[in-house]
Amino acid sequence: MFNEIEDGVEWRGGHQVVRVRAWGADGLRVQAGLSALREDLPGALDDPPAGGGKPRLTLDGDRALLSNGAIAAEVDSSGMLRFLRTGGAGAGEELLAEERAHFWWPGPRAYSSTGNGYYRIEQRFRAYDGERLFGLGQHTHGLFDHKGAVVDLVQRNAEVTVPFVVSSRGYGLLWNSPAVGRVEFAANGTRWTSDSARQIDYWITAGPGPAAVLERYADATGHAPMLPEFASGFWQSKLRYKTQEELLEVARGYRDRGLPLSVIVADFFHWTHLGDWRFDPAEWPDPAAMVAELREMGVELMVSVWPSVSPLSENYAPMMAAGHLVATEQGPPVHADWADKGVDSHVQVSFYDPTHPGARAYVWDRARENYHSLGIRVWWLDACEPELKPGHPGNLRYHAGPGEEVGNIYPRENARAFYEGMLAAGEEEVITLCRSAWAGSQRYGAALWSGDIAPTFASLRAQVRAGLNVAMSGIPWWTTDVGGFHGGDQEDPEYRELMVRWFQYGVFCPLLRLHGYREPFSHALYPGMSGGPNEVWSYGEEVYGRLRELLLLRERLRPYVMEQMRAAHERGLPPMRPLFVDFPGDPRAWEEGDSFLFGPDLLVAPVTEYGARLRRVYLPRGADWTDPWTGRTHPGGAEIVLDAPLDRAPVLVRKGAQVPVAG
Repeated sequence: MFNEIEDGVEWRGGHQVVRVRAWGADGLRVQAGLSALREDLPGALDDPPAGGGKPRLTLDGDRALLSNGAIAAEVDSSGMLRFLRTGGAGAGEELLAEERAHFWWPGPRAYSSTGNGYYRIEQRFRAYDGERLFGLGQHTHGLFDHKGAVVDLVQRNAEVTVPFVVSSRGYGLLWNSPAVGRVEFAANGTRWTSDSARQIDYWITAGPGPAAVLERYADATGHAPMLPEFASGFWQSKLRYKTQEELLEVARGYRDRGLPLSVIVADFFHWTHLGDWRFDPAEWPDPAAMVAELREMGVELMVSVWPSVSPLSENYAPMMAAGHLVATEQGPPVHADWADKGVDSHVQVSFYDPTHPGARAYVWDRARENYHSLGIRVWWLDACEPELKPGHPGNLRYHAGPGEEVGNIYPRENARAFYEGMLAAGEEEVITLCRSAWAGSQRYGAALWSGDIAPTFASLRAQVRAGLNVAMSGIPWWTTDVGGFHGGDQEDPEYRELMVRWFQYGVFCPLLRLHGYREPFSHALYPGMSGGPNEVWSYGEEVYGRLRELLLLRERLRPYVMEQMRAAHERGLPPMRPLFVDFPGDPRAWEEGDSFLFGPDLLVAPVTEYGARLRRVYLPRGADWTDPWTGRTHPGGAEIVLDAPLDRAPVLVRKGAQVPVAG
């Protein structure tokens, strides 16, 4: 029934096998399947992280107990698992337990065959009254706490699956499977489902607080590198600068106005054909000179690199011949329709396969030759879910396996191509801006942004909660399109106010990036695909004055931002985080999803209602907070009404901290 194995224990009963092993400090990895277990399936866990102590195994007849630091797993005679806290006042307390769906069958794990050794898999756990659950990547449902929600585990534009959840009960759980599925946090139980996979694999950790849980997760799945210093400044973007001269004129406009600018973006359609991964010389005649001029201004050029390949591209035939494009189970290898240059209608495009080492090397080689050789070192990996039309991942076949089993890993492997390519090219700093991510994306220098979102106050409110859940998913580099993506009328008073409020929020995000298409927008095929002006001076003098002050505020904050990025790199502690990360002993802090901490010393309370000039803010118990604009200090553990005029970023500073908010 029980067999001792290296660093763990294995249980067998009938055709089922369950393996539990110590995995890093305070962590346990569980694998379960029918008849045999595999170690060659893709996931977020490579080798166990160093630094763990020696696990202890006790075999006692019909029970096995494996202890590893702060957590223990109890396995009973039927193979059921229960996870316990070890040490301290809560020793022996149940953190999480598997639970049967029915007293007879199925048990906590169910395998329903989908053919050829694949199964629809269910893993059930007990539900707990009062439990709160955070993480899971980025979602548009507007929820802070996922308890009571059903969340699809699939990659879509603005819906990002990172299957890691942090519980208010003191544990974190990674569903270590890139399979398409869902998770249900119901009142009568929790159920993780994979639509088609071969076995169960999850990792669980415990700690004295959520900060410790996040640290252990970074140890297990990879720490983010150190953010390049230039990336902590302001990023200017719009859909889209159509020519080299247009982009340079905008950069010169920032320089001539004395405005700080760190990054400017060449968006899509700068290419000859989709999948050529090079500048169109008719519109960008001397990109090397452009990069050189920008760098003299202290500005980096970021280029948009899509994973899709048009049949008109020079790379389509060689990539198809080498097996570098994603295959399909049925029909030709076509995954979406999209506009391309030189044609009057959409063309049927394919996606390259980043799970194939050769395909990653091929794409990087094109990027190295056509971009990096010009001095470009910042990458925008757009549409990297990938953006399927229609969204049927089950019809795809990757080098790593069937789409339903491995599809969610696509954005991570896409980021990996550029991370490994940059290191091989001798670069020491890597950052890629990605529209999607998966567990472990952070270790490849991936920054996530919230995708194509609406330009409304309701959307801004949703971004606050989405960003906090991204932070609890182990991805410290995150941002939004300031002002929203889908439109925005520069002459509309409500939109102008939204731009100011969104900028006030963006200043305290890990990355600050202005992007979107503004009215009027050309929906025609190329040479359209461009919106109206989207620079800080595009919204009238009153708005410009306020955005200028916010840009200068971000510049003052950059040393503080880099301090937080050091903590993210070394400890896995995200710069932007919910109040409960620093104040886990305050029950009210676990409820606050519309304010957050930016590092330990700034409490940010975004204004997300049109016309609001006051803001209720809860101050967590355990610190006092000073209004940098008035100098008034407020005790923690109380709710206050904060003055929030349009010319004032709604932020408080921890008493005694020296952060130059007010200059």
